[in-house]
Amino acid sequence: MQSWRRRKSLWLILSASWLLLVLLGGFSLLRLALPSRPRPGAPQGWPRWLDAELLQSFSQAGELPEDAASPQAPHGGSCNWGACFDTSKCRGDGLKVFVYPASGPISETHHRILASIEGSRFHTFSPAGACLLLLLSLDAQTGECSSMPLQWNRGRNHLVLRLHPAPCPKTFQLGQAMVAEASPTVDSFRPGFDVALPFLPEAHPLRGGAPGQLQQHSPQPGITLLALEEERGGWRTADTGSSACPWDARCEQDPGPGQTQRGETLPNATFCLISGHRPEAASRFLQALQAGCIPVLLSPRWELPFSEVIDWTKAAIVADERLPLQVLAALQEMSPARVLALRQQTQFLWDAYFSSVEKVIHTTLEVIQDRIFGTSAHPSLLWNSPPGALLALSTFSTSPQDFPFYHLQQGSRPEGRFSALIWVGPPGQPPLKLIQAVAGSQHCAQILVLWSNERPLPSSWPETAMPLTVIDGHRKVSDRFFPYSTIRTDAILSLDARSSLSTSEVDFAFVVWQSFPERMVGFLTSSHFWDEAHGGWGYTAERTNEFSMVLTTAAFYHRYYHTLFTHSLPKALRTLADEAPTCVDVLMNFLVAAVTKLPPIKVPYGKQRQEAAPLASGGPGPRSKPQAAAPDCVNQIAAAFGHMPLLSSRLRLDPVLFKDPVSVQRKKYRSLEKP
Repeated sequence: MQSWRRRKSLWLILSASWLLLVLLGGFSLLRLALPSRPRPGAPQGWPRWLDAELLQSFSQAGELPEDAASPQAPHGGSCNWGACFDTSKCRGDGLKVFVYPASGPISETHHRILASIEGSRFHTFSPAGACLLLLLSLDAQTGECSSMPLQWNRGRNHLVLRLHPAPCPKTFQLGQAMVAEASPTVDSFRPGFDVALPFLPEAHPLRGGAPGQLQQHSPQPGITLLALEEERGGWRTADTGSSACPWDARCEQDPGPGQTQRGETLPNATFCLISGHRPEAASRFLQALQAGCIPVLLSPRWELPFSEVIDWTKAAIVADERLPLQVLAALQEMSPARVLALRQQTQFLWDAYFSSVEKVIHTTLEVIQDRIFGTSAHPSLLWNSPPGALLALSTFSTSPQDFPFYHLQQGSRPEGRFSALIWVGPPGQPPLKLIQAVAGSQHCAQILVLWSNERPLPSSWPETAMPLTVIDGHRKVSDRFFPYSTIRTDAILSLDARSSLSTSEVDFAFVVWQSFPERMVGFLTSSHFWDEAHGGWGYTAERTNEFSMVLTTAAFYHRYYHTLFTHSLPKALRTLADEAPTCVDVLMNFLVAAVTKLPPIKVPYGKQRQEAAPLASGGPGPRSKPQAAAPDCVNQIAAAFGHMPLLSSRLRLDPVLFKDPVSVQRKKYRSLEKP
């Protein structure tokens, strides 16, 4: 009897062990594959499975014909970055791009591409001084194809731009030219040399672009969670909880409830299943990204856009279409925190790199510039965290902790000193009292006087405990935002010579800025609004609780915004600020708001001084009488940005015990008590 029990126990143990091994192996097999970051080398096909070795052990010979297919030879042969690109031409002014004139009629999208390049800091009109020569590959829609330019030089230092997966037939050999192509196949794509672009629709905007459409971060009960891209257009919705494999024709289960929606409108779904076999499916990828619908790519055969720098594991999922039920089960079991993180990343990537033609083209050029400078390139954090690499210029720094918007992620804080930059414009006088008030601040490290006046410099300046430097300006208002090398601190206190501040006001405003280093902290405010009567944006300098801008006549901000203002903004906008000085405050506030997606912060300012404060830099009138140029420049700047980035706020920060009935000796900022 005992022998029988022992045999039974042994049999149960062996059965349980065998079952456990099967479950563990099956669980590994069912894991979703995520796209890995590409590395230079031999081309390999999607998907790049995390469980490739395990998958091979469970498959029989001949079961994976699509994976076993021999790849086609990539265009350009063994061409790579080191062998086919001469970086010596880029050592002087960095990446400068010359665009060949089109040899025939071009589409509206090509017009947008030319405008985005010509308005960028990369463009040059001289092919001899260019580091990169760009050739637009005209597609079949125009009826003509590109011809070989005279300076072709076997394609060396050339970039052929193809906006559609099916371009014109090749009329010449690419040779050593790079290719920036929409949704290239993995068999022809050369990692580390070519650039994968998104599939842009014909109506994609030049700049700005529509914002992300994600409104509900967490799915609500009863809302469809799955959208399936269909071959004939439109989306079919289904529930991830069903036992269906909706994209697999061999599936015998009941497909469950579903709904077909034609057109370009994407239903409110959490996951968007996109087939990887058809090139036109790539156009659905951007649509899902904008909607905040997590793209689930079913064994895609095209390279994901900008995969060299974008970590798509944070925003998309690559799944095996041969395991439909397991894919659905994995999506259903994904934690809400993971779903939310993926959806938030889709919105960031859409806004930073894909919402307009200008952003797509500038991202392409930024990727190539990163290759040129190597160690000076953007680290992965700058590419994959807000505000993105296009707004974190590597010419300023390659360390995330040097930028104002990465202090929280880096666990660092801005330094505890600031530089006062006092602009003296016509018909200004030496700001002697202002210098003394600023010099009294315990946080002031240096005072710089930007003299943009026709009058000669005064013979003497007030004696201060910190260095005082006089900079000779070029009589332009935009000189105030030039990245002067003499500025040694992160924080800048921008002042107008006619401004009037107390030392306590300066100290408190700086303490506030240290908690919000990515924002502007100012004393005087203004607001924008939509004017229905005129069909445009309006501007008011009236004192209200709500505001969207602070005047740079007295404001704290990070010195990085000087670099961004000078090297990132189009020259036309800086010229506008010089010609209409009242626009300079609006332009700087637009820039900071576009980067941070946040409003500025207001701090208290003396009432008597506020009544007499000027409207803006160069504005001689009182604050209560705004100049007529302000509304016009708001609309011009909004048109140049492609959208309205300004956000309204009612937040004003005051010091603790300010105007409370306690002893004045207990107050840290005593002078703020005075009217």
